Amino acid sequence: MSTALPFGVPKLAQAPKPRLFVLDTNLAVLEYLRAVLSSQYSLSLFSDETALLHQCSDGPEPHLVLLAWESIEQSLPILSHVRASIPDVPIIILSTSAEVKNLEIVTRIGSRGVVLKPFVDGNLEIAIEEHLECVDRATSAEPQEIRLDDSHSFVWSNKRMRELQAQASLVAKSDIPVLIMGESGTGKEILAMYTHKMSLRSERMFLKVNCAAMPADLLESELFGYEQGAFTGAIKAKPGKFEICSGGTIFLDEIGEMPAILQAKLLQVLQDGTFSRLGSRAPMKVDVRVIAATNINMKAAIAQKSFREDLYYRLNGFSLVIPPLRDRRDEICILAQHFVRKGAAKYGSKPLTLSHNLLDALSRYSWPGNSRELEHVINRFLILGDEMAILADLSPFSNLHAEANSSQDQMKGAGLKQLVRSLKGDAEASAIERILEANGWNRKAAANELQISYKALLYKIKQYDLAPRRRA
Repeated sequence: MSTALPFGVPKLAQAPKPRLFVLDTNLAVLEYLRAVLSSQYSLSLFSDETALLHQCSDGPEPHLVLLAWESIEQSLPILSHVRASIPDVPIIILSTSAEVKNLEIVTRIGSRGVVLKPFVDGNLEIAIEEHLECVDRATSAEPQEIRLDDSHSFVWSNKRMRELQAQASLVAKSDIPVLIMGESGTGKEILAMYTHKMSLRSERMFLKVNCAAMPADLLESELFGYEQGAFTGAIKAKPGKFEICSGGTIFLDEIGEMPAILQAKLLQVLQDGTFSRLGSRAPMKVDVRVIAATNINMKAAIAQKSFREDLYYRLNGFSLVIPPLRDRRDEICILAQHFVRKGAAKYGSKPLTLSHNLLDALSRYSWPGNSRELEHVINRFLILGDEMAILADLSPFSNLHAEANSSQDQMKGAGLKQLVRSLKGDAEASAIERILEANGWNRKAAANELQISYKALLYKIKQYDLAPRRRA
């Protein structure tokens, strides 16, 4: 039984429904979408692309666009025009296939997601809500944080990082290999963990393997396992990481450093999911999603014949490039506050307050070691509680880069490549020296923090002629 409102009491105004534009040449699909979506959203349905493009240019801007994908030739121009007309509006592609080349193209142009037809289990409604929530978050100035496990979180607020997060969320839904590129310390492992968390494999295992941390024979047995008697000391059979991680995601860090002898075996796994344990001829089949990461120039490695070109294209089903911290300075203070909370929980202490002077110094510093270096600095601050010591450590590096810039006139004859190489070497040496000092020159601990092999660290120490500072 309905109850009438008393005379003179106005009805509460309802919030306007989000506006959705939908293009599909199949009228039956449009009628279905009208039936299931019209109660929640304000729909503008189009079977003709010209009408959609006209509405995008002249009408009120929608909150979301649903665009049916027919083929690259037919649908790519429409997607490009819609993106040009309303560049900040998310677009969801409705497709009957999940071809890798289509996924790559629509993401690069600006689509935020792909939903497969026929629609099942509310997958379309879920995708719409997720993307509308992303719009709400993107328009707010609040930083976002997604907890990945007990000790890792994905934190972002910068526009470029929001776009990267959206791309990772999209590619996570498929099983194609992902190659994450970026300087050392930018957070490639965090992005890999986030991609796994957003995938259909999120309830299964995520395993990391550092390809530069061990010699070729040990890395091969670590990845693929071995049979009893395969080599001296193999007293019993041992499964490798690919077997252990079957059904889940394996993260191959520093893939550019993988020994050439193993690259062919990894290529076979990517091609057909099969491999053999050391000492066995019997092939094994696994179902593993591969995410790889590198901080080297892969095209240069291919040109130098140190990395297989066919393996690169297999790994690079989709690429995610993380910008260095110096190119997203608006995130430095946000990340610093996050590391304060994380470090305080780790050390069982109360979070310290970061003063305006310290935040300003953190914002101005160039961070050659990126967010990993920032976390080390914050942890040192939490342990020492000495702000002046941190400020003193940060200021010489500003002078270092100023001196490097002022010396450009002396290097004109050497050319741009030599100048860049020199500046990069200075920054790398400074970052390594900081980590060594923070670890009391414990080389093994420093190598672990830098995520390079002990042998590689010894080489860098010799290359840059580094030595412990003399204490007064």
